[in-house]
Amino acid sequence: MAKVRVSSLAKEFGMTSKELLDQLAEMKIPAKSASSALEDAYVSMVKKKLAPVIEARSAEIEAKKIAEQQAAAAEEAAAKAEAEKERIAAEARREEERRLSLAAQAAEEAARAAAEEAAREAARKEKERIAAEELEAKRRAVPASDSGSRFRSLLDQIAAQEAVLKEKKEEDAKKQAASASERPARKGRGQRGERGERSDRGDRGDRGSATNEAPAHRRRSNAAPAVPGNVDFPSPDKGGKGKKRKGSAHVEEDRYARMAREAEEYSREKVLEEARAAVEEASRESTGRRKKRKEKREREAEQLKQEKKLEEAIAQGINPEDLDAVKVSEGVTVAELAEALDVSANDIIKRLFLLGTPLTMTQSMSNDLVELVADDMGRKVRIVTAEEENSFSFYDDPKDLKPRPPVVTVMGHVDHGKTSLLDAIRHTNVWSGEAGGITQHIGASEVMINGRKITFVDTPGHEAFTAMRARGAKITDVVVLVVAADDGVMPQTIEAINHSKAAGVPIIVAVNKCDKEEANPDKVRQMLTEYGIIPEEWGGQNMFVNVSAKKNIGIDELLETILLQADVLELKANPDTFASGNIIEAKLDRGRGPVATLLVTRGTLHVGDTIVAGQSYGSVRAMLDQHGEHKDEARPSDAVEILGLNSVPAAGDEFRVFEDARDARDLAEQRALKARIEEQNKVKHVTLETLFEEMSQNELKELNLVVKADTQGTIEALADSIGKMDQSEVRINIIHSAVGAISETDVSLAAASNAIIIGFGVRPQGKARDAAEKESVQIKTYSIIYKAIEDIDAARIGMLAPTEEEVQTGCAEVRDTFRVPKAGLIAGCMVTEGEISRDDKVRVVRDGVVIFDGEFGSMRRFKDDVKTVKNGYECGLGIEKFQDIKVGDIFEAYKIVEVARTE
Repeated sequence: MAKVRVSSLAKEFGMTSKELLDQLAEMKIPAKSASSALEDAYVSMVKKKLAPVIEARSAEIEAKKIAEQQAAAAEEAAAKAEAEKERIAAEARREEERRLSLAAQAAEEAARAAAEEAAREAARKEKERIAAEELEAKRRAVPASDSGSRFRSLLDQIAAQEAVLKEKKEEDAKKQAASASERPARKGRGQRGERGERSDRGDRGDRGSATNEAPAHRRRSNAAPAVPGNVDFPSPDKGGKGKKRKGSAHVEEDRYARMAREAEEYSREKVLEEARAAVEEASRESTGRRKKRKEKREREAEQLKQEKKLEEAIAQGINPEDLDAVKVSEGVTVAELAEALDVSANDIIKRLFLLGTPLTMTQSMSNDLVELVADDMGRKVRIVTAEEENSFSFYDDPKDLKPRPPVVTVMGHVDHGKTSLLDAIRHTNVWSGEAGGITQHIGASEVMINGRKITFVDTPGHEAFTAMRARGAKITDVVVLVVAADDGVMPQTIEAINHSKAAGVPIIVAVNKCDKEEANPDKVRQMLTEYGIIPEEWGGQNMFVNVSAKKNIGIDELLETILLQADVLELKANPDTFASGNIIEAKLDRGRGPVATLLVTRGTLHVGDTIVAGQSYGSVRAMLDQHGEHKDEARPSDAVEILGLNSVPAAGDEFRVFEDARDARDLAEQRALKARIEEQNKVKHVTLETLFEEMSQNELKELNLVVKADTQGTIEALADSIGKMDQSEVRINIIHSAVGAISETDVSLAAASNAIIIGFGVRPQGKARDAAEKESVQIKTYSIIYKAIEDIDAARIGMLAPTEEEVQTGCAEVRDTFRVPKAGLIAGCMVTEGEISRDDKVRVVRDGVVIFDGEFGSMRRFKDDVKTVKNGYECGLGIEKFQDIKVGDIFEAYKIVEVARTE
């Protein structure tokens, strides 16, 4: 039955681990810390005892949850109301902007009309000035004593002014109405013959026209030029004699001038008040706009911050909320956690002590313990795995992305024709050079198809290369799943489908070996539908192509399908930045040193660049393509082989170019140091609690191995296959593994640890072979991986303890009994089956029931001791420690035989 930790049970009950430990202590249930495990019986007792507490806590949590939901609903409603308010305010702002725009247009049109009016007014003034000069000339030509002539001349002048006013009435409706209302008054004044000085009245007329005064003032200014200066006009009264009214005329003129000035001042004050109000309103609007612009800038800054945060989260592939969490690595020590949380290490040690797990500053903490401490301190942490620490995150501006060639991984079951299909595409013969006819390394190659490049990655199909297939699925854009038309779906085919789906990569199915008579492509399609691979012609999303790599059938159609899928994906990358990508394969070459095959996924890699890949670093001294030719650069989707690393990186590691070589070296050394510390922390120290477990484990037999291979991927495949073997009775330890030839140091290590040396694709050096013969160390070399796996498994099985089997040798029936001094009760028997030996074990059966199981005490024929009695002979048999023998009992003799185990 599965056990439950105290911390997990406390979380389930909604209480702290300390509270639950107190309850367990009251119930006399043994539990020392939050990490202690409880049996199911104890868990049932605790649940039964704490049922009321759990229900109360559940009710409290439910109430809190409902309150939080209500608060969230209220907050959402408030947010909606705020959004609605903001929308209304935005509509009001847009309406105000439209109004202001219309007002500005109206003001512009008014200014244009005023300019036109001013031009017309100037032209009118010019006409009036010319007419006044002509009238002045005529007046001076008339004698002063001729009053009748002066009157007629005044009438002529009034007629001329009326003509001018008529023109003005046509221009402005308001001026026409004013002129029409003044016509009787001018006529009366003409009959009365008012007089005044022409220069004064002319000036007032100009002033009235310039300021656009009231209609009464405009009448005076318009009629003024018709009155001759220094002439007294008769006023027609009852006696028919005129009287001089020069004084009253001046008084009337002053009154009209004063009214004009007051009107002008009133108009100016009104204009100033309106202008002042407009300025204040504009100032308020400007202040409000500045505030709104500031709020808008703050919102845009916050939105930009959130977008950058989202971009960073997308680049790292994590939840945006986890960006604010404190990042700590797996197996973090107490001191490192205190530094990350910016708290005292003593505070963490104290909390660990209260949790029942006392640790020192240099001891590592488990992930559960880190989360418990962080929760207790109210902090949020995110535990970063080793893979995440060794990976790099990037974000490229979409405008910097450019199209790149597709990366196609060929996957499928062993011997289904993957490499043969690639040979047909590349017009090469790689398959014949592979040991055993199966691919045992990841191979990357580039092919030009109609001026377009495709990068192919060939993966092994053998079951030992699961990690390689998973790695190939992660770095690819399109997966070509090769299925033999005569075999159909096989285990590695299903595994390849799962890897592709986990990586989210589109699958193109190439049904190979269609040229065979027993080929059945339709059956393959039907079998693949069970795993979610449905052809497009059946309404699915996967493209199927029937091919034959041997006879070069359907290859062009397959390539066109790959390019079509690549066009749909719109593959892009940023080539104008530092290069990054993945290590496909790595090996140690005797003449060239560490050699790594890598795939560039971003940027451009140049010769001389400094790169970091896992715990390895170095400068790219040389770059080779698939044909062994030197290259100066590798762009996105290019697969190249590089030299210059200080050690062999692990296959699947991410690499990145660093501008500063010191930064690259520091990062690689930091990763190597951390790996060594983690390896040291794996050493378990014996405690009282683990003493019995260690003693039981020490009873296991051990098979120690030293593994040397040509590539890192092969070592990984061997280790993975060994890990899948049953090690319940024989523990297989890979005490050392490395890339390169078998050296004398490896032999010394194997001799000291009683290990077997396994070499894959490598040979022992001369001194290493002599040392192995001297130390009696067995060296096994292989070129096909499944043979190495079979031999290792056979060695494991050979070390298993043999099984014991029971073999029945004979039966004897008791015919009589008699007692012998010192020997006890003896049974006189007849052997009825087989042959009974003195060393056999015996089983006494009475009435079909076994009543005793033991050994023979004596065996005699007549008076002689014998070792065996055959079928049909009588004998006397005594049984050790058993005297209850009766006539009719059956003695069954048997042996325990050890049989070697096959598994």
